[in-house]
Amino acid sequence: MNVLICIDDTDNLESRGTGELATILAEEIERRSWGRCNFVTRHQLLVHPDVPYTSHNSSMCFAADLDLAHLDTLIAYAGDFLREESAVGSDPGLCVSVVDQLVDPEAIIAYGRSAKKEVLNKQIAYDLAARLGVHLSEHGGTGQGVVGALAGIGLRLSGNDGRMKGWLRIETQNGLASVADILTQTNLGGGRTMDGQLLAATEMVEVDSKPKAVLLDGRIYLMVSPNAEEGQARWRTTPRSQLKKF
Repeated sequence: MNVLICIDDTDNLESRGTGELATILAEEIERRSWGRCNFVTRHQLLVHPDVPYTSHNSSMCFAADLDLAHLDTLIAYAGDFLREESAVGSDPGLCVSVVDQLVDPEAIIAYGRSAKKEVLNKQIAYDLAARLGVHLSEHGGTGQGVVGALAGIGLRLSGNDGRMKGWLRIETQNGLASVADILTQTNLGGGRTMDGQLLAATEMVEVDSKPKAVLLDGRIYLMVSPNAEEGQARWRTTPRSQLKKF
């Protein structure tokens, strides 16, 4: 069964980031043969003086193809993991949802989108989680991370929010690669411009050293922008600074 797992507010300015803990948790799920996990996505939430956060206020989510016989064991393990591994002063939250068992998927998606624009509180999160049959729990500090953990589930479920954690490793020839070559090296859905155009397989792309991908229409895409350099490819990978809207 498809299960979404999201954590939030596990770090401080000196510690490992929440994304690293999400990656470790996903790797542990696979090591214990509970299921198969895929990529981690970072979901940007509202940055506001009334919202406590470490640096950027983002939650980290990943999907797992899980044997449901292991669901309760996974939830217990993830809670213990957050208590042990989260940084001093953090307020970690955990959310786990079996996608096919969601009572009202649109409600959790709407909640996720609202967390990008509004200041929400724990009670709102807990009330919605209870109504939808979603596991939500806090594991230290104020537990405020439950707000972002639930929001991350909704945003990942929407299929149109989030940047893939880490960078793509793409082999090039003199910094260039065709879309076809890129797709053979990755699990991407394709190359996509910032205004939504899909690139043909024959298009050439100038690839930066640390290209990022984003989640759109339920798939991961390499985002590209017009290349201003003469004599190079028509397209280049979009700089990270321009991907903040995702």
